[in-house]
Amino acid sequence: MGVYAHFLLVQEKRNIMTKTEELQALIEPAVASVGYELLGIEFIAAGKHSVLRVYIDSPNGITVEDCATASHQISGILDVEDPISGEYRLEVSSPGVDRPLFRAEHYAQFVGEEVKMRLHAPWMGRRNFQGTIESVDGNTIRLVCDGEPVTIDIAQVERANLVPNW
Repeated sequence: MGVYAHFLLVQEKRNIMTKTEELQALIEPAVASVGYELLGIEFIAAGKHSVLRVYIDSPNGITVEDCATASHQISGILDVEDPISGEYRLEVSSPGVDRPLFRAEHYAQFVGEEVKMRLHAPWMGRRNFQGTIESVDGNTIRLVCDGEPVTIDIAQVERANLVPNW
């Protein structure tokens, strides 16, 4: 990959991160107003097949009706503010058994649990890690992968999910 192509790829990732942060700031009050916690969002830009996925939770869990209520509230805000140009599909979801982890507090909540994560770019020769969350210090996550400690900054994480323990 040439330097120019690499620059465009990094710039595109920055734009997606900025878009995600903007959307989260816009959506969070709408979700809170109907009594739910916004865990995080994913915006997958794919032209007219783009998806805005919103994860919500509450102490009592999330039902299909809860998702519909939050979706209605979020749709109203998105219709008025119109932060996404072009077509996209809004999906509102509970975290599920393979709960996504977005913030340091999420990792801290599940110390001792197994997590699967994908990084934005290779680190230590790989992008995918699976291990047990040993500790969280600020934005630094310490995992034990195959018996070896691995320290990862949360800014490096593209996606992380708990591994269901059946």
